[in-house]
Amino acid sequence: MVEQESRERLREIVLEAALPHIAFDGWTVAALRAGAAAAGLEESEATVLFPRGPLEAIEVHMTLADRHMIEDVSALDPQPRGAAAMVRAACHARLERHAPHREAVRRAVARLSLPQNAPLALRSLYRTVDAIWLLADDRSTDFSYYTKRATLGAIYAAVLQVWLNDRSEDLSATWAFLDRRLEEVAIIGKTRSRLQRCGAQLSRFRAFSPRFR
Repeated sequence: MVEQESRERLREIVLEAALPHIAFDGWTVAALRAGAAAAGLEESEATVLFPRGPLEAIEVHMTLADRHMIEDVSALDPQPRGAAAMVRAACHARLERHAPHREAVRRAVARLSLPQNAPLALRSLYRTVDAIWLLADDRSTDFSYYTKRATLGAIYAAVLQVWLNDRSEDLSATWAFLDRRLEEVAIIGKTRSRLQRCGAQLSRFRAFSPRFR
């Protein structure tokens, strides 16, 4: 177990050292080898640590980003109150962490958009939105478990695209876009609740109205 943990930490160190090179060379073996050298290792260690190559490195990068997001949000004092506030805080924390390496993220997104990499892209997106909902203390086990994650997955993917091209001061365009998406979801949720209440009232009305018998 200790050896496995040490290997995982070494992978993360090499990956973080490789990010500046990835911004120029893309997610390539050459960039990973440069990261290994920058971390004080032999370049050949890159292929030992990432035997499946750059795609494995992207997956490690996404997993590390999830962990950093959880740590950053958990350290907030006071904690965000309510699901929307927690989602907003998690997106802020994640993208602000990514800010110095936006080009590396852009190249990862481009790589994951290829059809053959769709399973990894979906798996990584699911882990991210699941982590956000767990931060929001969502413990649902019914069908809403899936709808919440699908909805947030669509929101996060859209926000990420805006962030990648945002040149506004303090990323104000990204945060405004995120707020609009969260408000739209809130409105949809309220509308659904009202329709469900109306449906329940109509069912009671039908029982007393000859027209509906």
